[in-house]
Amino acid sequence: MSSASAQPTSEPAVGGTAAATESGPATTGGAAPTSSAGTPSSPGTPSGTATSSGPVTATAPAGDDALPGRGLRVLAVTNMWPVGGSFRGVFVEEQVNALRKLGAHVDVEVVAQARGRRDYLLAAPRIRRRVREGNYDIVHVHHGMCALACRFIGDVPRVLGLYGHDINWHWQRWITRMGWGPIPDRLYLTKRMAAAAGEPDGPVIPNGVDFEVFAPGDRDAARARFGFSPEDRVILFGGVPSNWVKGYDVFSAVLAALRERGLPVKEFVLPEPGQDRHQTAQKFLAADVLLFTSRKGFEGSPTVVKEATAMNLPVVTTDVGDVAEILSGVHPSAVVEWPEPWGTPASRAKLVADLADQVEKVLAVGTRSNGREQNAWLAWDEIGKKIIEYYRQVIERYANGRASRRPRGVSAR
Repeated sequence: MSSASAQPTSEPAVGGTAAATESGPATTGGAAPTSSAGTPSSPGTPSGTATSSGPVTATAPAGDDALPGRGLRVLAVTNMWPVGGSFRGVFVEEQVNALRKLGAHVDVEVVAQARGRRDYLLAAPRIRRRVREGNYDIVHVHHGMCALACRFIGDVPRVLGLYGHDINWHWQRWITRMGWGPIPDRLYLTKRMAAAAGEPDGPVIPNGVDFEVFAPGDRDAARARFGFSPEDRVILFGGVPSNWVKGYDVFSAVLAALRERGLPVKEFVLPEPGQDRHQTAQKFLAADVLLFTSRKGFEGSPTVVKEATAMNLPVVTTDVGDVAEILSGVHPSAVVEWPEPWGTPASRAKLVADLADQVEKVLAVGTRSNGREQNAWLAWDEIGKKIIEYYRQVIERYANGRASRRPRGVSAR
C-alpha cells in the first residue's frame, strides 16, 4: 500500500506554509486558525516540514475562488506521515497537498509514530482540543487505528479512510471496529476492501499519483545512472526486502526461475533510505518490469503499481488489492491469480512458475506499457476533486441529520 519513495520535500505547500511541532499547531501565538486563509507558521519553524507526531498546519492557496475546495476546512488525523527520510504515508501527504492545491485548508494531526503506540489512546484529548479550537468543517481519519482517538471529538462530521491492514489484519480490524461506531461515513481504497469490511456498496476512492513527478523520460540516461546497459533486463522489486508482506522470497524465486530459463535478469530494489520522489521515478524509468509479489490478503491499493503505470512501466503482479482494476486495459502487464488451495508447497511453486511465465512474456514484447494513458484518472488533481465532492456530501448529510434531530418547537433557522 505504501509508496516506495522516501523523503518529503522541504519546500512550503503550494499557496501557503506547513509546519509541525510535538506540542501543538504551528500557528502564530499557538492559536488555532479561524478562516480559510489560515495563519503563518510560528517564527523560526521551517516551512513544509513535520515531526513524526506533531500537527501540520497549512493555508489554502490564494486566488481563484472557483477552486472546488475553497472555504473548506479539514483536519486530517493520521498515523502515516513521512519524516526523516521515511516513505511511510507519503500517499497521505500527497493527498493533503492535492486538496490544498484545490483550495481547501488542510491541517494534519499525526498520531503515534514517534510518540509510540500508547498515543492511539493518549491522542484523544489533544485531537478533541484541536477540533474544538479549529473550526473545521470535517475531520478525515486516515486508518482505522486512529478511529478510537477520534471517537469523542465533538459535533463535527467525520470520514474514516480505511487502507488495508486495518481491515485485513484481524487484531487491527478489531481495534478499527471499536473506533468506527460513531463514524457512519467510511471511505475505501478498493471495492475488495469495502466487501471485506462488510460494506460492499461503500464509497471507493483510491489514492492518486503525482503525474508531474512520475512521468516518462530519458530511459537511456536513467539506466546509465544506475549502471545498467541497454541490453540488461532489469526487474524491479517494489518494496523493502525485509518487509515480509512484500514477498521478497517469491520475487527472488521468480528471478532464479528466469535465470534457469536462460534469461540473465538483474534485480533492482525501489526503496532506498533518503531517496526523494524524483529518484524513485528514475528507478521506474530504468527498469523493464515491476514484479510485485505481495502476499495474499495484506494489500489495499498498492501505490507502487499505480506509479509504475504512470511511468508506462509494465507490471506483473500477484492478485492483491485493486491491481486487477488498475491494470485493466494496461498492456503489456499481467495479474497472476493465486493457485488453490493456497498455502501448500505445490501452490507456491505454481505461483512462482506463473509469475515467471508472465515476466518472460512481457520481456519478449520489449515495449513500455500504455498505463499512463489508461490510468489518467488517477492523477491527484482528479482524485482530489472526488474527495472534496465526497466531503461536501458528508457535510450536507450531517447537517441535514443534525437539523432533523432538533427538539420540536425549536426553529432550524
